[in-house]
Amino acid sequence: MKKYIIFALIAVALTGCGEYNRVLKSTDPMVKLDFAKRAFEQKKYVQASTVLTDIVDLFRGKEEAEDALYLLALSHYENKDYASSGVYFQNYYTRYPRGKYAELARFYCGYGYYLDSPDPQLDQSDTMKGIEELQGFLDYFPRSDKVNIAQNAIFELQDKLTLKELQNAQLYYNLGNYLGNNYQSAIIVARNAIKAYPYSRYKEDLELLILKSKYQEANQSVDEKKADRFREVIDEYYSFVNNYPDGPNKREADNILKIAQRYVGE
Repeated sequence: MKKYIIFALIAVALTGCGEYNRVLKSTDPMVKLDFAKRAFEQKKYVQASTVLTDIVDLFRGKEEAEDALYLLALSHYENKDYASSGVYFQNYYTRYPRGKYAELARFYCGYGYYLDSPDPQLDQSDTMKGIEELQGFLDYFPRSDKVNIAQNAIFELQDKLTLKELQNAQLYYNLGNYLGNNYQSAIIVARNAIKAYPYSRYKEDLELLILKSKYQEANQSVDEKKADRFREVIDEYYSFVNNYPDGPNKREADNILKIAQRYVGE
C-alpha cells in the first residue's frame, strides 16, 4: 500500500513539473498568468515569479497588468527575496499610485527591507531604505491597519542605526589618544546620533559615553587645563543625572563626579 502512495506522489510531482515546463514554453500570456496564480496559491513562489517575469511587461496597458506586477512582487517577498520584491513593489506603486494594491505594495516594500536589514556592524543601506519606504507608507496611508507594525519596525531600524553609531563612538573612545584626541571624536559621533535619533533606547548609553569621554579628556590633559576641563565634566554629569536619575549607570557617573570635584575644589 505504501508503495502505491509513493508512486502516486511521484506521478503527481512529475505531472506538476511537466505542466510547469509546458507553461514556460507557452506563448499565451493568459495561460502563464493563470498558472502563476495557481503556483502562488500552492506556495511554489519560484515557479510563480519565473513565469511572471516572462509576461509582466506584456500586460502593460491591459486589465491584467496590476495583478501580474503585484503578484510578481509578492512571489519574491514570500520567497524571502526581499531585494527583488522591493524593486517590483516600488515599480507597482510608482506605476499605480492609486492602484488596488498600492497600500500593500508600499507596506511590503518597506517591511521587506526591515526583514532584510543586516547586523549593525554591516552596511546599513537596506536599513535606511526600510525607514524611508515605511515612512512613505505611513504618509500615504495613515489610517491603515498596519500603521502600528510599520511604526514599530521604523523604531527598530532607527535603534539599529543608533547602535551602529554607538559602536563607532565606542571605538573612538577605546582608541583614546592614539594618533590624536579620539575622545573628542567619540563625543561628536555620540552627539550627532542623539540629535538624529532622540528617542532611541541607546540614548542613555550615548550620553554616558560623552560623560566618560569628557572625563578622560580632563584626566589626561596637562595640569593647567585640568580644572577647566573637570568643570565641564561636572556640568556634563548634572545633565546626565537629570535625564537618568535612577538609571543603571548612575553609580559610574557618581564616581566620575567625585574625582572631578577634587580637581575643582568643590
